[in-house]
Amino acid sequence: MNDTLPAADRPPAPAPAAPDGPRRVAFGLVLLAAAGCFAATMGARQSMGLFLGDLNSHTGLGLANISLAFAFGQLWWGLTQPVAGIVADRIGAGRVIAAGIVLVALGTLMIPLMRSTGGLILAIGVLAAGGAGLAGPSVLMAATARLTDPARRGLASGIVNAGGSFGQFLFAPIAQAVGSAAGWAAAVQTLGLAALADPSYRLLAAGFFVCGFHVAFIATHLPGVVAACGLPPAVGAWAIAVIGLANIAGSLAMGWALSWRGGRWRMKSLLAGVYLARAVAVLVFLALPKTATNLLVFSAVIGATYLSTVPPTAGLVARFFGPAHLATLFGVVMLAHQLGGFLGAYLGGRSVEWTGGYEAMWVADAVLAVAAALLHLPIREPRPAGALRPA
Repeated sequence: MNDTLPAADRPPAPAPAAPDGPRRVAFGLVLLAAAGCFAATMGARQSMGLFLGDLNSHTGLGLANISLAFAFGQLWWGLTQPVAGIVADRIGAGRVIAAGIVLVALGTLMIPLMRSTGGLILAIGVLAAGGAGLAGPSVLMAATARLTDPARRGLASGIVNAGGSFGQFLFAPIAQAVGSAAGWAAAVQTLGLAALADPSYRLLAAGFFVCGFHVAFIATHLPGVVAACGLPPAVGAWAIAVIGLANIAGSLAMGWALSWRGGRWRMKSLLAGVYLARAVAVLVFLALPKTATNLLVFSAVIGATYLSTVPPTAGLVARFFGPAHLATLFGVVMLAHQLGGFLGAYLGGRSVEWTGGYEAMWVADAVLAVAAALLHLPIREPRPAGALRPA
């Protein structure tokens, strides 16, 4: 209708939208920085199991006492997550992440200097693990969530999560190579409460507890499993590396699934599928001959599910309560994850001393994975506004 008016009487045309190129570049840099931070902390922590035997020979403390230091690290990493989230929500993520990276470096450098259980708990369990908690997923994913459109948060969290797994893929072979060339000490030093009454939140935390049990057991004891099978240490290093590489694909696939058609797939269904896939993978692994090929194939399969639980778990917390306090609330869920991690790391060592092997731990891992899959089914998952009907 305005086309019939004289040009002088027409209302001014709306200003053209500002180009979003700079915003996309800034968003990409944020994702790259977050993924890089997670790669550094995850790569260092997930490669420590390679040196369990060397630490035992160096200190003479016994496998159980050294496993206690690793287990305390799992617990402390979880305990720092809510605190880091609260601080980051108030003062911003940058300073919290920077402090965390400094503590990771300090604790890792101190490990070869420690000869007592208490000293290892301080270096591994307090400094390195606490620093990794400050620069951990609760802070990193909350920071990216605030800068991401709701429809793309799943993809963004998948990219950040894949960064952590890339660090695992990169660090494990490097640590093994440096250890072979210059000794284990040089290799180690190279790696330089809210809403708990909500039933769905409790179920989510319980499932993530199982994830922590699974991840910490494998990260700490997979090299020991390789040795028990009579395979060379290099197979253990490559198994950890393959897990990290496969989890890049798993994290990206999970991010895509979360974002596909505006969130068609239910997050709780994706989580249940991941935990069930883990149980099947473990049971098949137990039934197969323990050859290097079978171990690496198992690592690839398990790696595809290894940390792909993180994006949908963080997504459910955001969907329950919104992104405003995601760092704090996801930090509490990470605490449950690390309680499971404490048991996975510690009981792995105890299992060897009590039974002479890891078979009981594998069976427990499979049973817990099935339980986690079932725990997610009753979760009430709110649908985002404008989303298609979930599959």
